[in-house]
Amino acid sequence: MTIAQGKAPVTTDLTESATPAPESLRPWFTELGLIPTVRDTSVPFAHVPQAATMIVLRTEDCGPRDALVLGPRTRASYAEADKPMGCLRLRLAPGAVGPLLGVSAGELTDRIVRLADLPGPAAQFAGELVELRRDELFPYLEQRLPQRIRESPAQVSHRELLRTAVESVSGRAMPATVPALAGTLAVSERQLRNLFSSGIGVSPKHYTRIDRIRRVLTRLGTSPWSHLAVGAGYYDQSHLTAEFRSLMGVAPGSFLGGTRLPIEPCRPAIYGRTISGTGILRSAPL
Repeated sequence: MTIAQGKAPVTTDLTESATPAPESLRPWFTELGLIPTVRDTSVPFAHVPQAATMIVLRTEDCGPRDALVLGPRTRASYAEADKPMGCLRLRLAPGAVGPLLGVSAGELTDRIVRLADLPGPAAQFAGELVELRRDELFPYLEQRLPQRIRESPAQVSHRELLRTAVESVSGRAMPATVPALAGTLAVSERQLRNLFSSGIGVSPKHYTRIDRIRRVLTRLGTSPWSHLAVGAGYYDQSHLTAEFRSLMGVAPGSFLGGTRLPIEPCRPAIYGRTISGTGILRSAPL
């Protein structure tokens, strides 16, 4: 590990362009993102916290084509690429991990696995997805995916309830507490936590923390820190600083200045023993 000095990291939020999923695929996908090939390998790259599971299709510049699944990321990590990199990212909708991938989202948190190694129906398309162009992905999935999905009425109900819960807390200046959100949705707090754990991979509280820090990241440099803190729902600037350090690994000023970033070299995912009962291969931490 090295400590970066002097260059603010590039983040996916600033480089990715996204296309919303068509209505027919909305139960399972929210968008298709393109991270263009980054050729300046001297600038650190920040993998920021995110509360979604994604199917990532690597481009040829990044090595052999492969379809990977990136689970929710609870903390940021920083890398310095040794060659140009870019990818396509299919972002899964809340509650879609089980129907598509055949596992709980919680089993994928802070993990990378190959799509083909998962037991769900999406694994059947892994080899074909990597060969498709960006404009071919949604039409292909519209044609092939719906007839492969098998959901019970209870699963559909849970997925729709989770989507409503996520819409209720995302982007709010003052996020609802877990008891208040559970009351609004007419479920117990335990049910709500279980919904988030299995359908998203993080708790409701951690989802809110990630949502707020991502909003701050998109607005860095546009307003004073005190204004950013209030706009994102923090008590004050010191609360924002503490949360930023906890999730991003460095203080806000260090992040903006590119100083003291814990840089790790980019490396392929490492696969090892299976997770008991699922057949999923464990990967190295993201």
